[in-house]
Amino acid sequence: MGLRSFITEYFLGFWDYETPKVMVVKNRTLGVIYRAVQFLVITYFIWYVFISQKAYQDSETRPESSVYTRMKGTAVHGDHILDTVEYARPSEGGDVISTILRREVTYDQMQGTCAEHYLVENANCTTDSDCVEGEVNFDGHGRKTGRCVQYYNYTFKTCEVQTWCPVEEHTVDKPALVEAINFTVFIRNSIHFPKFKVLRGNIKDASNKRDMHKYLNKCHYDEENEPYCPNFRLGYIANQARENFNELCRTGGVIGVFINWKCDLDVDPSRCKPTYAFRRLDVRKDQANSGYYYRFAKYYNKDGVESRTLIKAFGIRLDVIVHGHAGKFSPIPTIISTVTAMTSVGICTIICDWIMLTFIDKNEVYSERKFDESQFPQSLVTLKTMAQTTQTCQMACHCDVSPHRPSVWMLFHQLTMVSQVLLSNELTTAVGMN
Repeated sequence: MGLRSFITEYFLGFWDYETPKVMVVKNRTLGVIYRAVQFLVITYFIWYVFISQKAYQDSETRPESSVYTRMKGTAVHGDHILDTVEYARPSEGGDVISTILRREVTYDQMQGTCAEHYLVENANCTTDSDCVEGEVNFDGHGRKTGRCVQYYNYTFKTCEVQTWCPVEEHTVDKPALVEAINFTVFIRNSIHFPKFKVLRGNIKDASNKRDMHKYLNKCHYDEENEPYCPNFRLGYIANQARENFNELCRTGGVIGVFINWKCDLDVDPSRCKPTYAFRRLDVRKDQANSGYYYRFAKYYNKDGVESRTLIKAFGIRLDVIVHGHAGKFSPIPTIISTVTAMTSVGICTIICDWIMLTFIDKNEVYSERKFDESQFPQSLVTLKTMAQTTQTCQMACHCDVSPHRPSVWMLFHQLTMVSQVLLSNELTTAVGMN
């Protein structure tokens, strides 16, 4: 067979249609397993993939978002009236805002030299030689002068440092601002899904701005009754985060405010509204690093000398974190998910074939029926060779045919007819046996 004949035969065979052999197995156990696996696969795709995960939708998970926060509330603290300028940092902010709940105050600090705090590493000493002049401990308060001095009214000594004196040893603990439990945090969030050109906000739209202003001044968020109110009480936030507000006043803490947008744009976009979740973010088990506090100072002149009041503030810091997901029907993911579901049903056949050929009784019989091995009969090969030889001889004799040799022509013609008849009979018999 030449190369041209091979290519022609391969090309023609490429367009042949092949279909697998179908074998019906009368086994109730295998049938129940097959239908059960089919039911599980189909249920998974219908309920979880299409209904729960909405695989027929095109989705967007990285929206554009902006957050604006503001603390509101006034408290009477001793003889002082505290407003947002006193306890909110910053008074108007973005996605992070904090409120001061407790203070430790060090009054009248001035630039000078004084004893280093005894808890600072290598600060304790007995002689001046223990203090290296000019050395700076980055965990300390200043630069060492080289002298070892008495630690304020105690009997031990520490190295003298040049810093704001006195250090935070004689602080004044201010009472906790327990009234802050009724302070409110105004959180305004807008989110944009550019793929679908949808812009939403957590404040309900209103045509009358005056009525909306009154509503925002009075309402407090409630998941069922006031889902569009952006005012959250600090006590409500602490309660939702499962935290004790009095403990937060003592140590401070970081609470995450999670705004989740999950929008199905196949329905009215006005039904796309946020849900809120609250969770403590700092590690409470590590007492050294738990809580939330920071320091700031108020500067003034006292007798012509620059002085300051150092404040160590403990409070609640709110981190507003926004997540968004929007989906809308699209034919491409629908086709992909449908084809995937139809293809996955084929797993049922693979599983049941493996069970049938491995665990079911008479698995050898099933194997023989499922996988046929057909062989071309040897008698057909012989007859086919005889027919081809006869035709070759016939063609050769036909080239030199002559009226003087009719007997040779008749002999080859009869042999050809006999070979073709025998070949046809053998083919019929072989097909009947299979």
